Amino acid sequence: MEIRITMLGTSGSSPTKSRSMPGLALTYNGGVYLFDCGEASQMQMIKYGISFSKINAIFISHAHGDHIIGIAGLIRTMAMNRRSADLDIFIPKGYESTVKALISFDRALMTYKINVHGIGTGVIYRGKGFSVRSFRLNHTVTSYGYVFREDDRHRFIVDKAKRLGVKGEMYSKLQKNGAIRIDGRRITLDSIARVQKGKAFVYAGDSRPSKATIVAARGADLLVHESSYSGSERHLAMERKHSTSEEAAQVAKSAGVKRLILTHISARHSSVDDLERQARRIFKKTNVAQDGDIIIL
Repeated sequence: MEIRITMLGTSGSSPTKSRSMPGLALTYNGGVYLFDCGEASQMQMIKYGISFSKINAIFISHAHGDHIIGIAGLIRTMAMNRRSADLDIFIPKGYESTVKALISFDRALMTYKINVHGIGTGVIYRGKGFSVRSFRLNHTVTSYGYVFREDDRHRFIVDKAKRLGVKGEMYSKLQKNGAIRIDGRRITLDSIARVQKGKAFVYAGDSRPSKATIVAARGADLLVHESSYSGSERHLAMERKHSTSEEAAQVAKSAGVKRLILTHISARHSSVDDLERQARRIFKKTNVAQDGDIIIL
């Protein structure tokens, strides 16, 4: 199944002419899942062809305004489009009132139920064929990263299955029960299928480089990590609890991810060439995100 990630906003703290506020949309199996929702996220969704009606959940890394203010306009737009399905919003525990304040001022317009969940670490959401797990980051306020992981799947070794007489509905019975009997013989799923590992995407919003991120991202197909500063600005990154491009690259290298995307770029960087160059010295498969970039896993 394709995992499609659209970078809605790649700036940090304040927008620029070319970069909107933080957020990305992940599309999977017909559903849309937002990770952070900065100001004008709904405009970016319109611009890049992401359907409001298909949003199932919003995962907020932390309660700083540049990551959540877009919720207010987005939920109103969905109500005006007569949305009826429930919407789940996840935010670090203790900050639920921040989201509720953004949605309560326009309550008369609401056509659907909004469930606000205060989260800690662990699996917080399960969808069809995937799960979302949260892990703690290191920022100036409580902040969480997220792992979107496909379930592992069994892929049949068709020639072997046919030789043993497996056909038709037997395949689904094997998937469901783990074993069936054919002419008195017990055929197990593991004997005629191999496990295909599900793809994994990791989102680490505002944070210092973190051991928890390395653990969560181990072997992931994609890590999207904040990179507010260049290597020469490490003092600012430490002071404000953000990461440099070099530090994000070291996290990717230590985790053994397949690809790194840098985002949350400080407005002070009119060019990102240095950020990308510095990161690639440590982790070659690095790109600095631009608004509208699409990554397919």
